[in-house]
Amino acid sequence: MPAPNHSLSEAMISAYDAGDMEQVIALGESAAETDEPALLWRGLAQYACARYRQAANTFASLTRMRPQVSAYWNNLGLACRQDGDMAGAEHAFKTALSLVPDDAELHYNIGLLHLQQRHWVLAKHALMDAVRLSPQFIEARLQAAHACYVGGDNDGQQAMLAGAADWPAQSGEQALSLAAMLSAQGELDIALDTLDRAQLPDGPAAGIMRLRIAAQRSALYERSNQLDRALEQLRQVPLDVLDQLPADDDARAEGWSAHAALSMRNADYATAAALYRRMLTLNLDDQHRASAAFGLATASSRMNQHDAVWPALQTAHAAQLNIAQDIVPELMRPDSMPLQMVTRLVERAAHEDWKPLPASRVGQQPVFVVGFPRSGTTLLEQMLDAHPDFRSMDERAFIHDLIEAMEMTGQCYPQDLASLTPDDADQLRAVYFRRVEQVVPDLGTRRLVDKNPLNMLCLPMIMRLFPQARIILCLRHPCDVLLSCYMQSFRSPAFMVLCSSLQRLAHGYVQAFEQWQRQVEVLAPNVLEWRYESVVSHFDDNVARLGQFLDIHDASPMARFSEHAQSKPFISTPSYAQVIQGISSKAVGRWQAYRQWFEPVLPILHPVMHRLGYAE
Repeated sequence: MPAPNHSLSEAMISAYDAGDMEQVIALGESAAETDEPALLWRGLAQYACARYRQAANTFASLTRMRPQVSAYWNNLGLACRQDGDMAGAEHAFKTALSLVPDDAELHYNIGLLHLQQRHWVLAKHALMDAVRLSPQFIEARLQAAHACYVGGDNDGQQAMLAGAADWPAQSGEQALSLAAMLSAQGELDIALDTLDRAQLPDGPAAGIMRLRIAAQRSALYERSNQLDRALEQLRQVPLDVLDQLPADDDARAEGWSAHAALSMRNADYATAAALYRRMLTLNLDDQHRASAAFGLATASSRMNQHDAVWPALQTAHAAQLNIAQDIVPELMRPDSMPLQMVTRLVERAAHEDWKPLPASRVGQQPVFVVGFPRSGTTLLEQMLDAHPDFRSMDERAFIHDLIEAMEMTGQCYPQDLASLTPDDADQLRAVYFRRVEQVVPDLGTRRLVDKNPLNMLCLPMIMRLFPQARIILCLRHPCDVLLSCYMQSFRSPAFMVLCSSLQRLAHGYVQAFEQWQRQVEVLAPNVLEWRYESVVSHFDDNVARLGQFLDIHDASPMARFSEHAQSKPFISTPSYAQVIQGISSKAVGRWQAYRQWFEPVLPILHPVMHRLGYAE
C-alpha cells in the first residue's frame, strides 16, 4: 500500500481547521484511494457540507481498508442515516458496536436511528444502554426519556430525567421537548426554568423560537390551572403573527393550539374549533394531529354540534393508532387484549391455599380508589385530599409495579401470592412505601390515598398485602364512561388501542368488570360503591356516607374539594380542568346525544349495565 501523502494531509487539516470544507474536499479529490488520512478528512468535510451520499462512499472505502476501526463504521452509519439509508446505517452501527460494545456514543447513535425509524422500544433500550455506560450523558438521557414518553413508560421517563433541574441549558428545540416531559410528570417549576434558560438559535430563527417557547409556557400554565399567567404568555404569540408564518412552521400549530386551549377555558368554543380546524389543514405529526382532532371533537360537543364530533374522533384515533402500531404492534390484532391484567385471576380453590400472613409491619393500610377510567376517580381523589387526615399522590402505578417486581424475580402472578412468606410481603410493602415516600415525603400520619383506576384489575395484590384496606369503586353509566374514554387522548399505547373503537372499548369494559366481580366474590374486599350520578344529585348525603365508610368524624372538608384542587400545582389526569369547577350534572347522560353510534355496542354492555344497576 502506498504511503500516505503527508503534505496533502497537512494541507487538508489546515483547511479543515479554517472551516473551508470545500477546499478540504477539493484537495481530497486528488488523494489516492489508499491514502487513509486524506480519505478521512475528505469524508469529514463532505459530511460537514451535507454531502451525505459522498461522505458515505468515502467512509465505506475506509471500512474496507480498515474494517477493524470502529470509528469508520460509526462515521459510515452517521452518513447513511443522514442520507436516508436506514438499513446501511443500522448495519454500520451494529458492526461498530461489535468492535467496541461498551461505547456509549455508539449506543446513542443506534438509539437516534431507531427514533428516526419510529422503533420506539428499540430506541429506548439502546439509549438507556448509552446512559448505563455513561450516566452523565445528558443528550442520551434526554432522548431516552423522549422514547419512554412516547411509549408511555412513566417510570423510565422519570428515571432518565432525574436531576434535570441541574442540567445545563438546552437548545430551544431540546428545551421544548424536555419541558413537555417534565410537566407531564408534575415538575412544572423545573419545566418553566428549562424554557427560561433555553439557548436560542441565531438570526431570524430566534424570533420563531421565542414564539414557540411562549406558546408552551402558556400551555403549561393552562394545564396547571393558572389561567391569568397563561393569557399573559399568549399575548406574546399574536394570531396575526402566526398567520404570516410558513404553513410548515411548528410555531404556527403550537401557537394555534395554545390559543385554542384558552378559548376552551373561556367557553369560546367556536374560536377553539376554528383554530383546531386550521391546525388539521397542516402537515402535522400523528401526536399533534390527534391532539387537534380531539380538541375539535370536544369543542364541537360543547356547541352541541354532535354530527361534527364523530368524524373528528375518527381522525384522532387513526392518528393514535399510527403511534401505537410502532410501540405495541402485538396489540393491533383484532383479537388482542389491551387490558392484559383481565386474565390474571385467583380462583376460589387457589385462594384457600393462601398462607396466612401476619398484620402489616410496614406502613399503614392505604385507601384505594379504583374503577374504569373516566368514572369520577379524580373527583373523589380531590375530595379525599381536601381532608386534612388524607394525602393523595396523584395517579401512580405502584401496585402494578409490585406485580412486575414479583415477575422479575421469577415468580408468577397471581399464582405465587399463595406462597408469599411474611418477609416477602414486608419486602413488597417496603418497596411500595419507599416509592410513595418519593412522591409524598410529607405523608406523616395522614392516610394515603392511592388512586389508580385500573388497580381494579390488581385486586389480588392489594388484598394480599393490605387485606384491611378500604377500597372505593367508582361507578358511572357505562355508556358515559365509554364516550368520555373515546373522546380522550390517552398517552398509554395500550389505551390508544383499547379506545380506538367503541366496540373494542366496550369489550374491554366488560372484561374489566367481569374480572372485578369474580375477584370480589373470591377475595371479599371491604368496598364502597361510589356512583357518580348519585354523587352529583345528592352530594351531601354521599359525603356523609363516604365519611362513615372511612371512619371520619368530620367529613365537611371534603365538600370544599374544588377550592383545594385550585391550590394544587398539578393534577395529572385529563380531569384537571373539571375538578376545579365543583359538582355538575352536565356529564350525566351525555352519551344519549350519540346514541346512534352506541346502538351496535349496547348488546355487549347490557349484562354489565344490568349488574351495575344501569338502564339505557
